[in-house]
Amino acid sequence: MNDFLLEYYNTITFSVEILAAVTGLLLYKKYKLTAAKFFIYFLVYLSACDFFNTYVHYIQNNGFLSFLEGTVFVRNFWWSTLYWKIGAILFFCFYYHKILSTDLFKILIKYSGLVFFVFSIGYIFLNWDDFFVRFFPIISVLGAVIIFMCTVFYFIEILQSEKILSFYKSINFYISSAIFIWWLIISPLVFYDIYNSNYDWNFIFLKWQIYLFANIIMYSTFTFALIFCKPDEKPTKPYY
Repeated sequence: MNDFLLEYYNTITFSVEILAAVTGLLLYKKYKLTAAKFFIYFLVYLSACDFFNTYVHYIQNNGFLSFLEGTVFVRNFWWSTLYWKIGAILFFCFYYHKILSTDLFKILIKYSGLVFFVFSIGYIFLNWDDFFVRFFPIISVLGAVIIFMCTVFYFIEILQSEKILSFYKSINFYISSAIFIWWLIISPLVFYDIYNSNYDWNFIFLKWQIYLFANIIMYSTFTFALIFCKPDEKPTKPYY
C-alpha cells in the first residue's frame, strides 16, 4: 500500500480533481446564470494551483528548478497555505454569501471572512520564517470553523424553506455536504503535523491514505452534482 501511495497518490488526486474541473467547464452553459459558475471557476483554480504545487519535484535531482535548492522555496508549505488554507476559505465565504438569503447569515459570513483574512496575513508576517517550513494549525482550525459555519447556515436555510422538498436536486446541497465531510475528516490531522515535519513515515502514509480517500469522495461528489443537478432558477446577483 505504501509503494502504491508513493507511485500513484498525486496521479489519482489530480485525476479526480481535473475530472471535476473539466466536467464543470463542459457544463458551464448549464450553470452560467447561477452562482454555481463561480464554483466551476474555483475548481479550475484548484487544478491550476495544485499543478503549480508540484514544482518542488523539479528542484531535486538537478531538475530545471534546481536553482531554488537552498532557498525558502524548496518546500511548498507557503503556497499550500496561500491558495488552499486561506484562498479556499475566502472563496467559500464569497460563495455562501451569494447563495444564502438570510441577511444575518450573510453578514456573519462576510465579516468572519474579513477577520480570518486579516488575522491570517498578520499571523504569517509575525511567523515569517515558519511560513516556509510548516503549516499553521491556528489558520487551519479557523478555516474549518468558517467552513462549518457556512455549511450549517446553508442547511438551516434548507430546513426552513420549501427547498427541503427538492434539496437532492440542488448542486449547493452536494457542495455543502462534500466540503463539510472533507473538513470534518481532515481537520483533526492538523494537530499531528509535527510528525509530518519530523518525517515519521508511518504517519505520513496514514495521512496520505486519509487525504486520498477524502479527496476522491469530495471531487467525485462535485462531478456527480455538476452532471446530475439542475441549475438554480434564480440568477446570480452582484457581490458587494
